[in-house]
Amino acid sequence: MESLDPTLAIILAASFGYVLGSIPWGLVLVRITGGGDIRDVGSGNIGATNVLRTGNKFAAFLTLILDASKGGFAAWLFMNASVEAGLIAGFAAVVGHNFPVWLKFKGGKGVATSLGTLLVISWPVGVLSCAVWLLVAGMFRFSSLASMASIAASPFIAYWFDGNIMLVYMAGGLTVLSLVRHKPNIQRLIKGQETKIGQKKED
Repeated sequence: MESLDPTLAIILAASFGYVLGSIPWGLVLVRITGGGDIRDVGSGNIGATNVLRTGNKFAAFLTLILDASKGGFAAWLFMNASVEAGLIAGFAAVVGHNFPVWLKFKGGKGVATSLGTLLVISWPVGVLSCAVWLLVAGMFRFSSLASMASIAASPFIAYWFDGNIMLVYMAGGLTVLSLVRHKPNIQRLIKGQETKIGQKKED
């Protein structure tokens, strides 16, 4: 991997990251465990939070781990070529998760995949971003708000605790993606209609 031409490494990183990220683990796991189509449940999202609404806690946990691993593994693999390739691979995995070609570009919201990417590229940034999620979720009981806050905080955390400007930019890109994907949640939060953690379904 280290001997790859830099341009080729970036192309491969983007391609591999997208394909790996586009694997809809939530959809796959719910189907093989007899839960039907996750897109017909709750919010219709393919992520771990919606998988939990099926009542299958193990499938939800496994979805969380596998979705996080998509970004983490892609970043780790291409970090061996260069930091730039690792960042691109991780970012591409989030794009793949959010807009998978196999599901007509209707995927998840990329939070677990984003945090998995950050944990591998810079573990202090990843850990502190996860801590923000836990803090906000504990205070307000909104998973969507905690998710947006954790990703939105990551560029600032990256700036103060890592200093790699490319990581800061990537985290900024992840923030934009997260806010775009959470637009319906933002609207429900404003209207006071968003589902809290522990409620069976969201509006």
